[in-house]
Formats: sequence, structure tokens, C-alpha cells
Amino acid sequence: MPTSADAGGEAPAPRRRRADAQRNVDALLEAAKSVFADSGVDAPAKEITDRAGVGVGTLYRHFPQRSDLVAAVLEREIDVCVEAGPTLSAAYGPVEALTRWLYRLTEFVGTKRGLATAIHSGAPKFDDLADRLLARLVPVLAGLLDAAVATGEVRDDIGARELLHAVALLCRPVPGEELSYNQHMVGVLIDGLRRG
Repeated sequence: MPTSADAGGEAPAPRRRRADAQRNVDALLEAAKSVFADSGVDAPAKEITDRAGVGVGTLYRHFPQRSDLVAAVLEREIDVCVEAGPTLSAAYGPVEALTRWLYRLTEFVGTKRGLATAIHSGAPKFDDLADRLLARLVPVLAGLLDAAVATGEVRDDIGARELLHAVALLCRPVPGEELSYNQHMVGVLIDGLRRG
């Protein structure tokens, strides 16, 4: 059967979520982010839905598998990190923008307990997640790093990809102290990036 696109018309636009459905998705993602930080990615679904103020059926309607929810939370956090680069560059000098972005990345990497295990679980949803993460974050960090290096205040012998890996390796779960420990360690790394 011919479609309107076949007849020279435009293809129908993709369906948009209703406003209430989008609010539910946003609430679920925000709740999942907090619950994953507190209890890990294997936390009970009810803990997430209670925090989001929705029923368990709503969670499974939008995210049928746990991997769908984990991937959506990660994608959203990646978006936040990517968008923060230009915002910080516009608001701060190059070295301060780089520092603030690295601390933002630390929050993202360091507070997702059980994330590495989930990503390496073999779920198809995660097959290319690490590559997508690097493909989106490396260019943003490269821009921030290049600008900071150009000031002469930051060493020029480390690349964005290496720096991302260094932050990921430094961030580890320390029960009750994840964020403060990780930010301290990344602070030491940042001090090492500075010249003289």
C-alpha cells in the first residue's frame, strides 16, 4: 500500500510522548539515578517507582527490561556532561571550566554503583554503550583541555581519552564516602595537570 511519502508527500512525523507520559519518564529517570547512586543498579523496582511517585506498571511500560532503564539513565547523564562543556566554557576561564567539568564527570562516573557489572552483563542494550560514551565525551573534554593547555597553566602531554580513563580508574565505591573520596582523588589528578 503506498504511503503519503510514496505519493510525494512527507513521511509522518514520529509520535511524541504525551506531556504526562514524558513527566513520568523524567521522574523515573531522576529517581533511578538517585536510587542507583544510593543502592546500586540492582535496587528493587519498587524503590525507584516509590521515589518517582508512579506505579511499577508505569516503569515497565517505559522500560521493559532493567537494561533499558540503566541505559536511559546513562544516556541522560552523558547528555548532561556533554551539554555542561560549552556552558562551563562560556561562564568560566579555561582552567576553571576544565576543573568543574572533571568534577561533574566524577559525579557521573563515581556514583553509579554496580554500573560496570551491568554494562558487562552481556545485555544487548549495552553492546556499544562504552563506545558511544567515549564518542560523545572525548570531543567535549578535548575542547576544554585544549583551551586550558593554551593558557600555559595545564600540561600538554595528556590527551582527552587518557584523562577520561584516569578519572574512571580513580573513581571507585567507598561505602558512605563515594563522592567525597572520588572528588578528592580527582582533585589530586587535577593538581597534577597544572604546570608549576
